[in-house]
Amino acid sequence: MSKKCIMILLDGVGDRSYPELGHLTPLQAAQTPVLDQLARDGANGLFHAALQGQALPSENAHFAMFGYDMDAFPGRGALEALGAGLRLDATTVALLAHFVTVEPSSHATLRLVDGKPEASDKEIRSLVQAIGDYTDSGVCIRLHHTHGFRGILTLSGDVAPFVTDSDPITEGLPIMAILPWQQFAEVPETLNTARTLGSYLEWVHHTLKNHPVNIARRKKGRPPINGLVTQRAGRLKKVTPFAEKFGLLGLSIASGIVYHGLAAYIGMDAMKTEDTARPGADLSRRLKTALKALENYDFIHVHTKMPDAAGHMKDPGYKTKVLEMLDRGIGNALKPLLAETDLLIVVAADHSTPSAGPLIHSGEPVPLIFHGPGIRRDTIMQYDEISAAGGALGFVRGKELMYLILNHLDRAKLHGLMDTPVDQPYWPGNAIALRLVNPNTKSLR
Repeated sequence: MSKKCIMILLDGVGDRSYPELGHLTPLQAAQTPVLDQLARDGANGLFHAALQGQALPSENAHFAMFGYDMDAFPGRGALEALGAGLRLDATTVALLAHFVTVEPSSHATLRLVDGKPEASDKEIRSLVQAIGDYTDSGVCIRLHHTHGFRGILTLSGDVAPFVTDSDPITEGLPIMAILPWQQFAEVPETLNTARTLGSYLEWVHHTLKNHPVNIARRKKGRPPINGLVTQRAGRLKKVTPFAEKFGLLGLSIASGIVYHGLAAYIGMDAMKTEDTARPGADLSRRLKTALKALENYDFIHVHTKMPDAAGHMKDPGYKTKVLEMLDRGIGNALKPLLAETDLLIVVAADHSTPSAGPLIHSGEPVPLIFHGPGIRRDTIMQYDEISAAGGALGFVRGKELMYLILNHLDRAKLHGLMDTPVDQPYWPGNAIALRLVNPNTKSLR
């Protein structure tokens, strides 16, 4: 069997140091004997998907980790739409949207009161039905409910994705106006999109404030759900499929629709799974599934969102416990993985998620492990952000990660060789054999 790769993706595993942990990061403070074993028996380094200090969302970081340039990135709205099973054409614009509680503020603006309102499925379905369709200025807007208070807006007509967000993220701040990006400010489709989307959000507020759902909520002393905010508009682009770009058949095992959409966008298969209250067991199950899938795939992305979710709780101690649970989960599935002598195991992360402070994600690099045949073993003894800095992999950035994976799978092409018309980084490529026009002709000397 040729060498294959399983990438264990610990989303948001990187962090900062905290006094309550003795000025250690959660990874340093956590008891992670299994990850430490992989670090001791492998090569370590630090990774950042873009520039040090740049705080990336998961979708951008993953796109770079999978070896793609950001000029082909379609925007998170488009990816989540694909992951939710929506059909998009090349002209449709998709945005993330979710319900909020707002209140009037000064100068006829709306102030965000609650960015994550609690509501029953029945309430949300009723609200979606009231504001689900809107047409103005040749633009058709449709709201597709995905889960909880979240949804996706699709815009069709004379539209463009180059508009700002309306979601201020932080409670107490005003809902933001929809504006064209500066470099597209004179483009009619962008102006039309900004104007129509702004009109829609105003209409949504007026429609919802006296909706029967909100009348009933006020009678019970509950705040109304009377607004919708948007962010991260996107539109599909042309992209080289993963198998064609890297010569590897890829599979993603993940729970979030953005990862399902990303897989669909780059031509990977996606195996959808669910998160439970037992993150270690979830990860163990996914790794056992990945082991079986090696029969059909060359590269398998095994994802857990739990370190990131733990970081968002803003409790360093809780994140430490989650990391320990994940370590045990990896340990429960590790023995048969290590028995695969031609398997490259990569332990990676997409970004850092701080367990305190105002940032959603932060820009510090994350630890990286390569474990498998032929890997240069360094002197690192444990898996954390500080130890990894002294490892043999050094500092890895962006799509260098996929080049390193190809290299350790013995599929790296010698630079300068051209076995196909498109210069791909893997070898052997899908070369076309020379055909003899006259196979019986004697050679002339």
